[in-house]
Formats: sequence, structure tokens, C-alpha cells
Amino acid sequence: MAIEARVNIKNKKASFEYHILDKYVAGLSLLGTEIKSIRSGKANINDSFCAFFEDGLYIRNMHIAEYSFGSFYNHESKRDRKLLLTKRELKKLKEKGEEKGFTMIPLRIFINERGFAKVEIALAQGKKDFDKRDTIKERESKRELDRAMKH
Repeated sequence: MAIEARVNIKNKKASFEYHILDKYVAGLSLLGTEIKSIRSGKANINDSFCAFFEDGLYIRNMHIAEYSFGSFYNHESKRDRKLLLTKRELKKLKEKGEEKGFTMIPLRIFINERGFAKVEIALAQGKKDFDKRDTIKERESKRELDRAMKH
């Protein structure tokens, strides 16, 4: 179980591309070979997003590599996976998600202490180009400050 606790797959582009407003932790409805691939760290959420369909909230475009030791029961790598949230959280996300400019994006996938795969999703608003430039300037100034403090 020590290896499972260290699984932490991040969406590094999310904080650069979006203003993060709210964060939620949701469970994932996975197949057996999918959880084994996640535990070995073979998942990618950089281009994925969350969307509502008729029966709930789904994560789309999340790539989980096929399990190398799987047989013909192996999973499809880019299928839609259902997110498990409470009704109150789903209602709140649906209301906010329908407003113009808001989207739901995954921030990271991790394995909790009980061994279940969880995904941290965020209600976010897209940044404009000038906001992205400000983010780059802040990052560079912070880096220079850290260098000066180090020496």
C-alpha cells in the first residue's frame, strides 16, 4: 500500500489556463484494469474536462493506458468515466457550470488511504492572455526572490 499512497497525477496546465474558484473531491467509477494502471501512474488528465450527461457528471478525454498484464478484458483508454459526488455537490456544480465562462476541470488524480482512486475537480473560469502574462511575471519575480534569498 505504500506505493499506492504516492500516486499523484497532476494537471499542470490547469492553474496557468484557468482561475480556480471551487475544488471538489470526487470518486471515480473504474474498471479493474483501469485502477491497476492508475496505481502504476499511467494516466493523463491534461486535456480532460467534466461534463453533465443524462445521469450524472462524467470526465471526458482522460487517458488511462491499457494495463500491460490485462487480457481481453482490458479497458478502452479514452472512455467517459462517471464521477461520484453527492446530490448537493452535483446540483451546485450544474448550476454554476451552466453559467457563461465556467467550466469543470480535473486538477489531480490520487489514491486515498483506503485505496480508492479519487479525482480533485475544480470549478474554473478561463484566463485571458493578459492574465497569463501576469502569472508568468509573478512566477519569474518569485523565482528571482528565492535565488536572492538563497545567496
